[in-house]
Amino acid sequence: MRATVKDVAARAGVSPKTVSNVVNGLVPVSEGTRVRVEAAIAELDYIPNLSARGLRNGRSGVIALALPDLGTPYSAEVAHHIVEVAHEQGWSVQLEETGHDPQRELDLVSKARANLIDGLILNPVALDESATRVGGNLPPMVMIGEVEQRRVDHVGVDNFNAAREMSLALAAGGRTRIAILGGTEKKRTDTASVRTSGYRQALAELGIAHDPRLEIPCDEWTPGGSAHALRDYLLRNPLPQAIFCFTDSLAIGALSVLADAGHRVPEDVLVAGFDDIDHGKFAVPALTTISFDKRALAVEVLRLLTGRMEDRRRDPVEVILPYRLVSRASTEIR
Repeated sequence: MRATVKDVAARAGVSPKTVSNVVNGLVPVSEGTRVRVEAAIAELDYIPNLSARGLRNGRSGVIALALPDLGTPYSAEVAHHIVEVAHEQGWSVQLEETGHDPQRELDLVSKARANLIDGLILNPVALDESATRVGGNLPPMVMIGEVEQRRVDHVGVDNFNAAREMSLALAAGGRTRIAILGGTEKKRTDTASVRTSGYRQALAELGIAHDPRLEIPCDEWTPGGSAHALRDYLLRNPLPQAIFCFTDSLAIGALSVLADAGHRVPEDVLVAGFDDIDHGKFAVPALTTISFDKRALAVEVLRLLTGRMEDRRRDPVEVILPYRLVSRASTEIR
């Protein structure tokens, strides 16, 4: 027979309600009580009945996290922190990859409306394809990333000013041929749009004429995609003085192409990225980037999502996280 909550309570010498408090993690208990209950759970191999708990409180205990591409290091790091913070608060997380298919987001909205999941964390690529554009009342939802909207809670970084600041830094010392790598042609993304706008603003402030030939398109935001885009670009164009890549993964691909072509970084060309993924610290040379606290993002996302579950009628909230420009060897000329 499978152990019940009453069996655990008897073994630990507490009430069934106290066992539930320990399992759910929503009501504080003393450290000694928690240790006794957890020991009893382990000894009896007790498995909480999540379905029954969901029927009692109207929740499944599951939230969904949907990211465009789970194969990227950035997505892996963001997912890691969100899953860790969610588990600390007693939530299970269902991971989904949306790619550029808005129907996948809409399917998640339908699941939430049917109470199969309790809330959604979405990272859409473009507003006109976002699930926030569906009619009717939306389920508890928090959006992350660069898509700007006013229907649901949002946690992000000031990408416009971050891109502007990076572009200004790359232009220091009189550089005027600053390229960007990551503008898209076939797959429009709000990330590319807002970072391009920040770059162009920096040029305008410096009095540098905008040259569209320095905006290198790349629809596949992977090291392989950027390597292909930059290799093709350099066959037809001179080497820029600096390259601002819209993600660190794009920058890592660029570093590989430049090394193969015999160009020295940073002596011949500066290279910078965005997102501060762990891989960038160990690139050769180490990558200058825009950094922000990904765990802080996870904490704010879960705070807003659980708050939205409690009060669906409050006005949408936007949280803008601080960022910092991290200077490393890829832009430091000695």
